[in-house]
Amino acid sequence: MFVRGFVLLLLLGASEAVEQKKESVCMSGHPGIPGDPGHNGLPGRDGRDGARGDKGEHGDLGHRGAAGSEGPKGDKGELGSAGTAGAKGRRGENGERGSPGKMGPQGVQGPVGIKGQKGELGLPGPQGIKGEVGPEGPPGEKGALGYQGEKGFMGPIGSTGRPGPKGEMGPAGHKGSIGYRGERGQRGERGEKGDAGPMPDIPKSAFSAGLTESTKLPSSNAPIRFDRVIYNKQGHYDPQSGRFTCAFSGAYYFTYHITVFSRNVKVALTKNGQRIIHTMDNYQSSEDQATGGTVLHLQAGDKVWLQVIGGLNGLYADDDDDSIFTGFLIFADGE
Repeated sequence: MFVRGFVLLLLLGASEAVEQKKESVCMSGHPGIPGDPGHNGLPGRDGRDGARGDKGEHGDLGHRGAAGSEGPKGDKGELGSAGTAGAKGRRGENGERGSPGKMGPQGVQGPVGIKGQKGELGLPGPQGIKGEVGPEGPPGEKGALGYQGEKGFMGPIGSTGRPGPKGEMGPAGHKGSIGYRGERGQRGERGEKGDAGPMPDIPKSAFSAGLTESTKLPSSNAPIRFDRVIYNKQGHYDPQSGRFTCAFSGAYYFTYHITVFSRNVKVALTKNGQRIIHTMDNYQSSEDQATGGTVLHLQAGDKVWLQVIGGLNGLYADDDDDSIFTGFLIFADGE
């Protein structure tokens, strides 16, 4: 296309030169019949590259081509830097409780966990053994005076004779029959109230104390310090040592109610260093409770306390759950 344009330009230039030459020779006449086009000239030299034109508008998006074949798997890239920590997710719902498995060996003692929710009330325990009859109470006050009875029948009154001379005492006669009852005389005036008699000296001894946040999970094989005193009027219990000291020889009743949390527990009621009764609780979940009690005969000066046995120590107490140790005198010797 470019070559043809160039040839036409050459032909036009040649025709203009002929026209000028004719004008110089003779006057112009009517134009002649156009001649046949000349032969194609030689192709001209390639022109220089023109300046780069302006960027054209974007064409229409072509059709999507067919998917290429899957390339080979690339090498594993290096581990990227750790991303920022995401927000803490919501706590999932509690699943159903599974059946308890066999008890495994005891693990290393871990830190005390967060207190769980309080468990449901357990079934009532079996009825305890009937206790012994308590000591006889002091005598009651004198009762009020009863109502006056009905008046009886009056006997016949005989005539009064003149007194005769006093005779000699005769032999005792036979006992006569009981005569009719006479009329009841008028009630006499009430006498003055007498002085109060001496009151009997009844021996008294009782105490009750509980654990606190500072004394929960106590040391093993040592008296437990129940330092929250509930009752200790006679002062026979020492909250600093956890020991009760007998002041009056006699029969005493001791009982304890303990709360178990996070691990098993085993305690023993001890008299003068001799273990009398034991209580053990295998921790399941939430909080467990365990109790124990017995009657002991003590001599003045005997000491009684509660202590944890071995390394099983889940004895617990807080604002909602208590561990209590209680004891009192039932009756003293000689009563």
